[in-house]
Amino acid sequence: MPVAQKAVVATTSPREFIVRHLALFAAAALFVFVLSLTYGLDLSPGFF
Repeated sequence: MPVAQKAVVATTSPREFIVRHLALFAAAALFVFVLSLTYGLDLSPGFF
């Protein structure tokens, strides 16, 4: 493990680590959901 990463791991609590990863997972899920809503939507320049 790189030295900088060791410092980050040492300064974060397990709860903060879990919350951060849950937030990242939720953001990724929201991004995929928004992409699925736009599936098939015509965004070509002629559409506007």
